[in-house]
Amino acid sequence: METTASSIFDADIYIQKVVAIRMSVSDREAETPLHRHHKCQLVVALSGFVKCVIDDAIWMVPPNCAVWIPSHQLHTNVVSSNAQVCMLFVDPDIDGMPANSCTLAISPLVRELIVHLTKQDQRYAFDSSTANLVKVLVDQLRLMPTEQYNFPIPADPRLKSIASKLVNTPGDRRTVAQWAKANAMSERTLARLIKQDVGLTFRRWRGQLHIVLALQKLASGQSVQLIAEQLGYESVSAFITFFKKALGKSPKQYMRHHDVF
Repeated sequence: METTASSIFDADIYIQKVVAIRMSVSDREAETPLHRHHKCQLVVALSGFVKCVIDDAIWMVPPNCAVWIPSHQLHTNVVSSNAQVCMLFVDPDIDGMPANSCTLAISPLVRELIVHLTKQDQRYAFDSSTANLVKVLVDQLRLMPTEQYNFPIPADPRLKSIASKLVNTPGDRRTVAQWAKANAMSERTLARLIKQDVGLTFRRWRGQLHIVLALQKLASGQSVQLIAEQLGYESVSAFITFFKKALGKSPKQYMRHHDVF
């Protein structure tokens, strides 16, 4: 089934355990209202990018990757202009699916199976060829490796305020000591709170945000030099070093591997 970003699709009205839609976005960014549903959701970016805000984290969906949203998880999806996106909905009773939100690096086969499913009648018979295709798709989904393209939003109000400021001004390079001083606490206390709440050091936590934003900006066609400047790096080479350490490839190598360039 094909739809537009403004269309409402209720996957829970279908008795079929797996259904899919394809979404086309025009020249303006589109955002879905905050919502939840019984079926789990896999958000697949065919082109452009999707940013998912899922309960306590911001997740990035680069092209040819997908974000898994568990059943009844409150979320919203922000889809870039001129994007093509597939939404796969999976019944939570199906075994072997991820228990928590995560990013899946999907194979070309899984991508094409999902695209093909969007073109079929979603009220397919349980003994039909479409049902057989779904079985193959589910088997393949269980094999997909996971990635961590997310920026955790802490529950602590003080940390949530810092997270909001980092999102709004990602080029802010203040140290944990400087953030602690600005929030009337010791460096040690702030570092401990961040570690307890999100399970990361301050440096790695901010680095996760930079990865999320860098992937979004790269998918939008921004240059590596401009991204490095916007994220507050002293040089392009410093940003490339950071990116390569985090994802194993330079920005251009990574995006070429994901068929963006």
